[in-house]
Amino acid sequence: MQAWIGLGANLGNPLVTLQMALRELAQAEDVIVQATSSFYRTAPVDSSGPDYVNAVTRIDTSLPPHTLLARLQRIEQQHGRQRPYQNAPRTLDLDLLLYENLSIDDDTLVVPHPRMHLRAFVLQPLLDIEPDMKIKDQPLHDWLARIGDAQPLQKLPVSFSPTGS
Repeated sequence: MQAWIGLGANLGNPLVTLQMALRELAQAEDVIVQATSSFYRTAPVDSSGPDYVNAVTRIDTSLPPHTLLARLQRIEQQHGRQRPYQNAPRTLDLDLLLYENLSIDDDTLVVPHPRMHLRAFVLQPLLDIEPDMKIKDQPLHDWLARIGDAQPLQKLPVSFSPTGS
């Protein structure tokens, strides 16, 4: 099954943290990292604090959605993630954006992610790896155009390698 994960961090060394989290995902037996977007520096949305580094990765996994979410939350905790309040600065944020074409809405998981179409820091990285994808029957670039310059992104001159080389 394919899943798309949004990655973000704005505490510590965000770029290094995202690369480490991606490597941890890639090393899991039941996860294959298929594609990873560029990394982007972005200002916080609906909060304050240091700038974020964000990316999106597409994986192939045999894990069911809730088990994958638990795995992502374990990785967050290993990197010191705390949740003192909504939209608090974070050492690592791993969001399960999409899982195949499933729609899930329960107490622990909502997929597709309910605000992904409103976030340039999700849309642009997703567009990097899925140029033909649509959300709510609209192309990603249409959603991004609606946001315009309200959420500027700076593409960083680095890329991800699962082996670290």
